[in-house]
Amino acid sequence: MKQQRHQNGQTMNLLFTMLLFLVFVLCALFTVLIGGKVYENINSRIEENYSGQVVLNYVANKVRQSDRAGSVTVKDMEGTSVLELAQEINGASYVTWIYYRDGAVRELFTDTESGLGLKDGLEIIGCEGLTFSQEGAVLKVVAAGDAGGTLFLNVRSGGVEDEE
Repeated sequence: MKQQRHQNGQTMNLLFTMLLFLVFVLCALFTVLIGGKVYENINSRIEENYSGQVVLNYVANKVRQSDRAGSVTVKDMEGTSVLELAQEINGASYVTWIYYRDGAVRELFTDTESGLGLKDGLEIIGCEGLTFSQEGAVLKVVAAGDAGGTLFLNVRSGGVEDEE
């Protein structure tokens, strides 16, 4: 009889140990699953914020590089809001167009006489939308979407005459 109680005690210890191990494994599994979901959420938020900020910073830097009298204008081409940055290189006139098309911000640098259009631009970064408007010297850039934002730039240059 003592031997039967001893075996029952060993069986209960084994069952308790196995049950405890199972609980530990389940807790570890749920921790990994919850941690993965948290990581995924954080990563998606960072990615959204990154694309919205990069678009605005990109446009701001391009405008600052081209800030000369009359060189920064906003045009409507083919129903699309286009930021046009004009410049002259070795006596030839060139333009850079920055615009939103097919889910991405695009840029086209071309000679004014090339005949290229908005379909020919290179994709810079994907985003949900980008529009430009200009009132006097103030350029307004709006990046659409949850991570988007609005940027106001003052085109400050008075022209080449002021730089001399």
